[in-house]
Amino acid sequence: MKAILITGDRSGSGKTSITLALAALLSKNNRVQTFKVGMDYIDPSYLAAVSGRPCRNLDSFTLSDHQIRQIFNFGCRGADIALVEGVRGLYEGAEALSDVGSTASIAKTLSLPVVLVVSAQSITRSAAALVKGFAAFDPDVTIAGVILNNVKGGSHTKKASTAIEHYCNVPVIGAIPRMEEMHLTMRHLGLVPYREGSAHGDFDARIASITESIGNYVDLDRLQSLMKDITPPSGKTTPFDKNPSRDVRVGVALDEAFNFYYADLFDLLPALGAEVITFSPVHDRLPEADGYIFGGGYPELFLQGLESNGSMREAVREVSRNGIPVYAECGGLMYLTDRMTLKKGWQGAERDSSFEMCGVFCGETRMPEKRVVSYVAGMSSADSPVGRASFKGHEFHYSDVTLDPSTRYAYRLSRGIGIRDNLDGAVTDRTLGSYTHLHPLASRGMIQHFLENCRKKN
Repeated sequence: MKAILITGDRSGSGKTSITLALAALLSKNNRVQTFKVGMDYIDPSYLAAVSGRPCRNLDSFTLSDHQIRQIFNFGCRGADIALVEGVRGLYEGAEALSDVGSTASIAKTLSLPVVLVVSAQSITRSAAALVKGFAAFDPDVTIAGVILNNVKGGSHTKKASTAIEHYCNVPVIGAIPRMEEMHLTMRHLGLVPYREGSAHGDFDARIASITESIGNYVDLDRLQSLMKDITPPSGKTTPFDKNPSRDVRVGVALDEAFNFYYADLFDLLPALGAEVITFSPVHDRLPEADGYIFGGGYPELFLQGLESNGSMREAVREVSRNGIPVYAECGGLMYLTDRMTLKKGWQGAERDSSFEMCGVFCGETRMPEKRVVSYVAGMSSADSPVGRASFKGHEFHYSDVTLDPSTRYAYRLSRGIGIRDNLDGAVTDRTLGSYTHLHPLASRGMIQHFLENCRKKN
């Protein structure tokens, strides 16, 4: 099979729309496996939609090099092409003097050639200096090609392309004019998730329009000629290989309000002996299970539906009080508080408005508050539902959760903010709710401990 990584010179370069279009175009005649660098849920939802295969995340802050290779090799099974989308600029990472958490670190770990998307608005010859600097910054990163974005016309394209190919000896395989249809619908935390956007009718048409437009300006044959031939190891066992035994049943909240999950979770849970059943907190009754997971999402946009489903809220509160293990991240944490309050001015609201939630945790969620985007590192306590473990993760929220002062916390953070004062992972009975998003493979031991709790009957 073949593989390549698409990244940008900065955030806003257009790499997301371009990678999405390339994945859609290549998927017409190939089995394309997509990957996304970084802890992100939204871009992967689009890449999975156009490729027909789960998009998987690769992040060098949370994952070891070995784990990155395990995810990559497992994901590539049965694929013809692996297409990796970077995050932000090529060298942006968690630290100023390290490439940890960056796209560059993934390119090096997997030895992948890189196509650099350059926003060329208002520059021509300077684009060559930019590409040359990116190529020289880390000799272990191979920039194999360039796609220019936001070009004004033929002379702009010719001058920038000629300069790059002359001074950098790197081919320009595409030049995309500035187009309004390149801009996907945006929201306070980024792009609208595919599941939600497609439900409103026009997203598939918009993606098709973007794909057709970009297809007219990028040379797919030249792109494929830059790809690296790779042979993923066959026959090796992985952490995701299914366990024939299913001795525990786990309910996972999955609908328009809760859909921030890494694809690996739905492979890892069965590998650890769990039967997974999905349900909707907006529409369904709570199914019978040995434990429950509430992931992140945008519950604040579906508060009327969540409040109206009183039987679900009552059932969640009851199972938690009965000691059935519940694990909740970010949006899931918000759902487990007493109420969620949207402040005056939020999406044009004329006054504060509150909606009753599950009441598992005594406290309130308010939004909007300060936007928090950060890597997280910490230690969980031995008596928590996920056991004692050091962990790394990510927090990404625009809300504030205020809990009763007597609340016990299972996570002590050395990096990140959490719920309050570098504490996260609120605990009551065998329920844990946190702002921290964990990667399933990086935190495999914590998930395993949670499942062991699910197996224990009160």
